Amino acid sequence: MKKLWGGRFTKSAEDWVEAFGASISFDQLLVMQDIQGSMAHVQMLGACSIISNEDMEKIHSGLVQLQQKAAANELEYSVANEDIHLNLEKHLIDLIGPVGGKLHTGRSRNDQVATDMHLYLRDEIAGIQEDLRSLQTVLLEVAESNIETLIPGYTHLQRAQPVSFGHHMMAYFWMLERDYGRLQDSLKRVNISPLGAGALAGTTFPIDRHLTAEKLGFDGIYENSLDAVSDRDFILEFLSNSSMIMMHLSRFCEELILWSSQEFQFIEMDDTFATGSSIMPQKKNPDMAELIRGKTGRVYGHLMGLLTIMKGTPLAYNKDMQEDKEGMFDAVTTVRGSLKIFAGMIGTMTVNKAHMEKQVQNDFSNATELADYLASKGVPFREAHEIVGKLVLLCIQRGIFLKDLSLAEYKQTNDAFEEDIYHYLDPYTVVERRKSAGGTGFSAVRKAIDLAKTRMQ
Repeated sequence: MKKLWGGRFTKSAEDWVEAFGASISFDQLLVMQDIQGSMAHVQMLGACSIISNEDMEKIHSGLVQLQQKAAANELEYSVANEDIHLNLEKHLIDLIGPVGGKLHTGRSRNDQVATDMHLYLRDEIAGIQEDLRSLQTVLLEVAESNIETLIPGYTHLQRAQPVSFGHHMMAYFWMLERDYGRLQDSLKRVNISPLGAGALAGTTFPIDRHLTAEKLGFDGIYENSLDAVSDRDFILEFLSNSSMIMMHLSRFCEELILWSSQEFQFIEMDDTFATGSSIMPQKKNPDMAELIRGKTGRVYGHLMGLLTIMKGTPLAYNKDMQEDKEGMFDAVTTVRGSLKIFAGMIGTMTVNKAHMEKQVQNDFSNATELADYLASKGVPFREAHEIVGKLVLLCIQRGIFLKDLSLAEYKQTNDAFEEDIYHYLDPYTVVERRKSAGGTGFSAVRKAIDLAKTRMQ
């Protein structure tokens, strides 16, 4: 097959070499963005009198037809035409004749593909933000239903202090809120136009780059043609933001997996998001949570892969940069799929409230409250800390808990203890009293939920 760039060449590559160098197997995902960019480009060519209005209208009409075919999945792609750009140009020329070859006036595949990816990421970031909002909505619903549900809080995976389960859910809400904000901020660098930068040096044609940027909804243009075609920072930033989203989901998955185990029994996954064993009839495995936890490494890999590709590429475009797309596409698919699955998992899980409350009744997670109690009576906190530590040791040795000690035993360690100590040791009181901003106190959690709702508007 004759190449659209083949005038200088006297030999053709063998099929297997063409297949190795082609990107059409994956960059066909950019078909709509490529047509969108071409429509803006040809309208600019006509507006700047670089081509006639008649040619512009004929080309634009052809692009509309290709857009319709693409939407109906009726376009066929050829490895011989390498990528989505040359495949579409070939389709256009076959459709409207040689005038289709005028479309590429004043641009290169280098600025064309960069434009496509800017448009693609702008669209997908909006979609991911919608997915984040959907999951945050579910988290808010679960949190609001469980403000006064108690759960053991952990540090070092050791019992620390009891907290509101709603408060625990809201911790992930705010992580996702930062993820949403990072994506929003990244649009400053995604929503700029490289179109018209040419291969690397601009063009001699009197193009209007600001016009194409405006038609495509970009906020501005790259001010340097070399930078415009060689920049992949916006993809790296997206992969970094995606990695953080997946890291947050993976942390959450780890807790869901632990909580659904026989040892914890804090929650039960809905059957829709669990699987069984081929040999052990009793098993109910949290496979979807495990898969998301595993897919996190996949997204990390795409970030590290592109960083490695870019670290050694001189200006401007190099074929290495063809490797920027598959990781980007896969990260989008992985993140969006994980967020959708997560919303379903959280929205359908059963919270074993009674069991969780029983756990906080029979541990030492109220020890800090005891130290705070003494400190409020004027005992220096460090002294109070030591007193309570000795009381905990005494209880461990006797196989009891702090609530089981008599008032006389308390007073033997410090006269500041009074009858009200048992009220303060109650886990519900322990949680309710932590009303500081951002704390786990029930009133503080309600305020946090109200604030979160305003962020969602």
